[in-house]
Amino acid sequence: MERISITQLFMLTLLFQIGSSGIFGFASAAGKDAWLSVLLSTALGTCLIGIFLILMRLQPGLTLVEWFPAQFGQWLGTPISWFYMLMFLYNSSRTLGDVKDLIPTTILPGTPNWVILSVFMIAIAYALFSGIEVIARLGEIILPVLLVLFLVEIVLVFGSDTIRIERLQPVLGEGWDRVWEGAWPSGAQQSFAETLEFAMIWTLTKQPERIAKTTILATLLYGTLLSTFDALAILTFGEEVFSSSTYPLYRLVKTISIADFLENLDALGILYFMGFVFFKVTLQMYGVIRGIQQLLYLSDSRVLVFPVSVIVLILGLTESESTSEHIASGLGSLAYPSIVPWFLIPSLLLIVTCIRKGISGKQMKKSG
Repeated sequence: MERISITQLFMLTLLFQIGSSGIFGFASAAGKDAWLSVLLSTALGTCLIGIFLILMRLQPGLTLVEWFPAQFGQWLGTPISWFYMLMFLYNSSRTLGDVKDLIPTTILPGTPNWVILSVFMIAIAYALFSGIEVIARLGEIILPVLLVLFLVEIVLVFGSDTIRIERLQPVLGEGWDRVWEGAWPSGAQQSFAETLEFAMIWTLTKQPERIAKTTILATLLYGTLLSTFDALAILTFGEEVFSSSTYPLYRLVKTISIADFLENLDALGILYFMGFVFFKVTLQMYGVIRGIQQLLYLSDSRVLVFPVSVIVLILGLTESESTSEHIASGLGSLAYPSIVPWFLIPSLLLIVTCIRKGISGKQMKKSG
């Protein structure tokens, strides 16, 4: 069985959570208080992840698709497991769709969407075929590079003399309402709740006792980085431009201009945006493939790489007609229904698991 280290888990979790947030930004509905909305989302998201981690502790050695049959029985638990695999499959296609319009509208205008996504999917399929250990080692190499690029961007933005502190003021000028609107439910679900997909990977970690601490640390770092990104974008553009921009963080890179020499760094932004998305889609698909393998009792998951890749590619190309429709479905029509699989079902599973653990514990004491 393949295994990954706790350091690799930390890096993969951070890469996964950043994902496409680096493309579209976060909590633009909160306006100039978006950075506060991110911090609130981080707090709520950490609580959700805490539920997942408790479930993992209560059911050691079991993956997500094994949790439900273990507690609800085969007849009810197996369909729920299949539902989650189909949902993760759809989420993979949505994440892939995040880049569908980014490259044609930025650095490669006129390039067909199917060409971009097909090339991207070939790289993902190769990584999946190589296995989780190779993906984790690649993450160890790529994450430091992406974080360095992130820090370089911060330095260059400050050096471009575009920062205006008054653009963040007044803090909470319109109260907590819109901060909360940006944080719940879409904010807490975006990347935070999606960390449930790591329940398919946690059992492969060499030091399971350190999974909870590592995951929480990665989540807090992600929230800090994203809040910093949003604050920089608001300080640079102001509330109106930030809220109306489709790609505010990409636009932030374009504002860099130092001495009329260091500018036009669009490719820098695209480089790390695509890096984060690559890992998110890869890990989402890995969870789907491993889950289906366990549900079908297959000996080798590699036979699933090609069919799952084709399905995700087709869905990614067809799930929305435009970027605005793609964003609207994620933040609007799907936000509240998604509370059920991300929060209600795991909470119910936690209650049932605790009750059953308590009953079995009492029975063991009586028999002893």
